[in-house]
Amino acid sequence: MTRCVLFDALGTLVELEPPWTHLGEELDIDADERLVAAVRAEMRYYREHSDEGRDAASLADLRRRCAEILSRELGRDVSVERMMAAIRFRAFPDAAPSLAELRAMGLRVVCVSNWDFSLPDVLARCGLADHLDGVVTSAAVGARKPDPRIFEAALELAGCAAGDALHVGDTPEEDLDGARAAGIRALLIDRGDGGDIGSLAAIRHHLDS
Repeated sequence: MTRCVLFDALGTLVELEPPWTHLGEELDIDADERLVAAVRAEMRYYREHSDEGRDAASLADLRRRCAEILSRELGRDVSVERMMAAIRFRAFPDAAPSLAELRAMGLRVVCVSNWDFSLPDVLARCGLADHLDGVVTSAAVGARKPDPRIFEAALELAGCAAGDALHVGDTPEEDLDGARAAGIRALLIDRGDGGDIGSLAAIRHHLDS
């Protein structure tokens, strides 16, 4: 029987509001193709280096480098403060109710994500912190999904064996392959088509599969 459920963060529990729209407002410029391309370049760099943000100092350095990429791509100075003001997350509507339901059933719920050490603050701002038993980041573990070590750290935090756990995420390689490599059953969520589930509310139907 499932005793704990692990969750990916971005694309599973929370979504990123279009940052080019907010950055365009910050800089008083149109959110045109050039701005979108510049933001996407910064996002790629962040994804590749997110685990380097292990503490306040290293995260500040990572954000400085990301702002430099934006500035170079746009040909104008973009401060860290303006860049961060444009990065806004919100919880999916099904996230808080589903987490609350699982915990009410007596399950442990833990978020495990490739993210810098600020993820707990992000989840708190999105109203999800009180619905989680813990958060594990690649920055804290020193290993990124699909590396099994990040899942093993989440299991340790949850006090759960791999065979009694279920992982839910939106990325086949990172979430499905990574969890299964750690011996954990996994579900792919796709709120469109093509996943194992289309909503976090459907998890309850897979707890004893």
